[in-house]
Order: sequence, then structure tokens, then C-alpha cells
Amino acid sequence: MKVFITGGSGFVGSHLADLILARGDEVLVIDNFETGRRDNLKTHPKLQVVEGTIADGQLVNDIVGKFQPDVVVHAAASYKDPDDWQEDAMTNVLGTVNVVKAAQAVGVKRIIYFQTALCYGLNPTEQPISLDHNIFPANSSYAISKTAAEQYVELSGLHYVTFRLANAYGPRNISGPLPTFYHRLSENKACFVMDTRRDFVYIDDLTACVMKAVDGEGQGTYHISSGSDYSIKDLFDATVDVMKINLDKEVEVRPRNPDDAYSILLDPTHTREDFQWGIKTALREGVESTIAYYKEYGITETFTHLKQEHAENM
Repeated sequence: MKVFITGGSGFVGSHLADLILARGDEVLVIDNFETGRRDNLKTHPKLQVVEGTIADGQLVNDIVGKFQPDVVVHAAASYKDPDDWQEDAMTNVLGTVNVVKAAQAVGVKRIIYFQTALCYGLNPTEQPISLDHNIFPANSSYAISKTAAEQYVELSGLHYVTFRLANAYGPRNISGPLPTFYHRLSENKACFVMDTRRDFVYIDDLTACVMKAVDGEGQGTYHISSGSDYSIKDLFDATVDVMKINLDKEVEVRPRNPDDAYSILLDPTHTREDFQWGIKTALREGVESTIAYYKEYGITETFTHLKQEHAENM
């Protein structure tokens, strides 16, 4: 099998590349390394890495035309600067159109897309959120652009699977609360947590599901979710415990900001049934593995789709 992975040096993309290469398949990666780390991918005889942006339609056409992939895993996304609407539109929308058109041109068997749970808005009307819930992504440029891209994938006529994701975490993750907590705690800097809850899915559990889709299982839209949520303070406490830190006082819990949802809990029932899949990694276990990675490879910067003054933790 030949698999083309956009954003293949990022968190999710690089883990999938490792799994696909390990079983002997060929992988082509494109990444502009805005948020992907170069050390996420190791040299491999069946791996090709192209540095560039999917917003460059000619580049995408050229490399896809030459590689002739069987499957496309579209993991590339712009989220580095929540105020950079132009980049979000260029990468997330135009970039997706370029990937879809290139896939159509070479007869790709299927495309796998990753969507944000923020497509449901900041105030979902049900918990857990079902796949029938209305789409309302107007809360952020990231959500708007990712949702537009999802709709182009659906429009394409390609055999597709869209995964709407809970909060993924694990080794190589440099966005969200866990890497921020580790980064600040390891430098003896103060932290606070927001009064919000999130559904956390460890990367190995997430990729186990996605690999089933790579191999032809499923069709349409799914949630990848544990089906339960934790407070951000729960995650902070687990981080402190794993790092063996004794705090002088309890961490400050702040009320959430207008651009942040209190909880986004997705219903994974459809995914469990179609993929015979479920969560295997407990939060404490996943945090321990993630922090072991941070200790070995370090963190130089972290990212969030939230505005800086509204970031979930600092």
C-alpha cells in the first residue's frame, strides 16, 4: 500500500507514518514544519518527506501524481495563530481542496480527514454530543476553516472517513494543556487551570482506530472519543503526580473565557460499533508516557487554537 500523509511530521501524522512504515508500506509525507517537529520522523527506506505547504496546488499535484497513493490521510492543519485567518483559509480550506483534487486525479481509494470537535460550537445542546448534532463552527477561524474543509471532502465523491476528534494527547503532542503544564512546571513557573472539562484520548488508542480506516473499514463521519470527560484540573493533578512535584498551594482554577467551551464530550457509539474499537489507555498511564517523551526530547514551544489571553492554561 502507498499512503500519502499531509502534516506527516505533526503529532497524529507522524505516529500514523510510523505504524504504516513498520508493516512494510510506503509513505509520502508533506509538511511545512510550522508545528510539526523534524525529529518526529526517522529516516526510513520507504519514507519520502517533502517540505512544503498543501496550499501550493502545483506542488501537491506533482508529488501526488508521481507517488500515486492508494490512501490519503489528511492530517495537515493551520492552528498556530488564532488571529491569522488568511493562513487558516489557505491551509485548511484551499489546502484541502488541493489535496482532494489531486486525490481525485489519481483515483485514490479513500481519504481520511480529521475534524475538530469545535465544529459543534461552544454551547452544544447535548452531552455527549451525537453525530446528529447541528454544526455551528462560528466560534473560531480554526473551526470555521476545518468545517469548510470537511464539507469539501464530503463533496468530493471520494470514499472518505472523517474523524471528529476529542482532545488527543501523548508523545509528540505540543498543543493543549498537558505540554503547557509540563513546560511551565519543569521551569518552576506558575500555572493555572480553567474551569473546563475535556475528553482525552491517548494517541495509541486514536491511531489504532485510524489504522482500521486506512485499511478500508468504515465510511462517513465518526467520533474518536473515550465517552467520558475530565476536568482540566484532573489533568494538572495527574501531571504533578507523575512529575513528583510538591506544590506549596492548590493550583488556581479560573472561570472559562468566551471563546472556550465548558465541555465537549463526544458520543463514540457509532465508532465502537463500526470499528470494534475502544479506549485502552487510562489517563494516568497516558500522562506518564507523554511526560517521559517530554523529558527525553524537550519542549521549546507549545501551541493553542485559542487566543493567547484565553489559552486554557499558562
